[in-house]
Amino acid sequence: MTIDRQTLRKFLLQEEEKHGLGQDMMLLIEDIATSCRIIAHQIRNGPFLDILGAAETENIQGETQKQLDVIANDIFLSHCSNCARVAALVSEEIDNVIWLKDAPKKGDYLVYFDPLDGSSNLNVNLSVGSIFSVVELDEDITDLSNDVVLFKGARQICAGYALYGPSTSLILSTGQGVNGFTHKIGSGEFLLTFPDMRLPQETSEFAINASRFGSWDAPIRRYIEECIAGENGVRGRSFNMRWTASMVAEVHRILMRGGVFLYPKDADNAHMGGKLRLLYEANPMGFIIEQAGGRASTGTARILDVQPTGHHQRISVILGSKSEVELIDSYHAEAGA
Repeated sequence: MTIDRQTLRKFLLQEEEKHGLGQDMMLLIEDIATSCRIIAHQIRNGPFLDILGAAETENIQGETQKQLDVIANDIFLSHCSNCARVAALVSEEIDNVIWLKDAPKKGDYLVYFDPLDGSSNLNVNLSVGSIFSVVELDEDITDLSNDVVLFKGARQICAGYALYGPSTSLILSTGQGVNGFTHKIGSGEFLLTFPDMRLPQETSEFAINASRFGSWDAPIRRYIEECIAGENGVRGRSFNMRWTASMVAEVHRILMRGGVFLYPKDADNAHMGGKLRLLYEANPMGFIIEQAGGRASTGTARILDVQPTGHHQRISVILGSKSEVELIDSYHAEAGA
């Protein structure tokens, strides 16, 4: 039986009618969707195009880039530049902010993105993804410096991610909840397959890189030890652990069936502020999780309330089902007291 599913364009037109989304935002979201569709095609054909290996370059983080990191970045740059209201692009893969306008005006957009999250998984054919975020300027800009793009995550008007797995998913929020689309191969369209996504409040699953156990702070170690103690521990029930080394894949699983994702600041990465980047990883994912009824925290503060100090700033990330994140926050509060 064929189900008549709503296209991304029809969904956006309805959002315009209901919430005044705006034509330019609609076009930008469609350009982002096009970028994700093209990236998905490149990934599927990566073995035949011999583009799964490392590039001979490093990004600003000092990480060796995969060829597809560079390709995905170029695809995002090309398509996101189409929208007349995009004033600047901020990418994980590029040192400085890319300004598209000499005199950005109130109402123009800033687009932040991680073009290919989890690219270390490419050679073993595991899921990877793309993350994006949009902020609207509330005043004209005359100083085109990197510091101008340092807005709190609460200022986001749109955020989402694409997951390149058995199918290509596009998860999107414009501040009116979260909706999931799936690319229908051969049609070029994203169809609404997961409307009004809500995060279960209770969970028995967590995602963390357990190899870093020796570097964790006491509150994180306490939480994980209580989870793995199972039915005989203080939690009184069993928990499952998952880890795929792709933030997009971890967050998507949590969004679909509940859970908590942790990549906390620890003894090894504290000098950097953490591992994950605030503007184009933690903020958009925090926005999505909150819009779906969850919670996103550093352990001591709401992620979306953190004032950025740099456009490649790193941060501690704990997000997912509300009750679990609140419990972890309480452990940090007790340790701080």
